[in-house]
Amino acid sequence: MKELVVDIAKALVDNPDEVVVVETEENGEIILKLTVAPDDMGKVIGKQGRIAKAIRTVVRSVANKEKIKVSLEIV
Repeated sequence: MKELVVDIAKALVDNPDEVVVVETEENGEIILKLTVAPDDMGKVIGKQGRIAKAIRTVVRSVANKEKIKVSLEIV
């Protein structure tokens, strides 16, 4: 999961070296926290959050196939 989010985020931003994803687990759910450079925040979120929603949709669909719960937070 973590690698998937890193690959997607690096493709979107201007500073791919500053993309960091931290993976934690709480109550049987994997929580991915995505951090990017301040200048790239808008590129990851998109207009009205469309890109962020799309990334979350992709991550959840992969998680459903593996039968695990995942949530993505953009920090």
